[in-house]
Amino acid sequence: MTSPDPTEPVAPVDDVQAAPEATPDSRLEEAETRAEQHRADLLRAIAELENYRKRAAREVESARQFGVERFAAELLPVADSLAAGIEAAADPATQVEGQKATLRLLGKAFERAGIAAVDPAGLPFDPALHEAMATRPSAEHAPHTVLQVIQRGYLLNGRLLRPARVIVSTAAETAPEPAAGG
Repeated sequence: MTSPDPTEPVAPVDDVQAAPEATPDSRLEEAETRAEQHRADLLRAIAELENYRKRAAREVESARQFGVERFAAELLPVADSLAAGIEAAADPATQVEGQKATLRLLGKAFERAGIAAVDPAGLPFDPALHEAMATRPSAEHAPHTVLQVIQRGYLLNGRLLRPARVIVSTAAETAPEPAAGG
């Protein structure tokens, strides 16, 4: 007995298992049966993939529609407080206290939602977080320092939601030297 030649192609497993007396017609029928089974498996996999895509699309749409549900529920007490403040607007002192309380409620809702204010007064200007609305010469501050915040910015879980609108310092202007000889 000789050992098999490693360069010779190996017969497929199906051919090895086929009975030596199998006729070409029976082998053809067997191949057609296997092909039909593979086709059915492929169609089933395609249908499962399509169902997955549809389900994922529905979940994305649901998340888009109702993703702010918790945040909206946090804002309802703020709306209630504003409505109560408008009804009790006869006394200015009460109105100011009501507005302060409403602002505290809103701050707590923001905090629970991961929203943080960007208030950069006195800090160096950062174009990634701030939007310069104007510049102003300043002898007291270094150039490119935020002098005034016109509108606070906000971060949502560390990502910029709205940049802070600011006035930025420039170098102080110096008076021109008087001309000599005059």
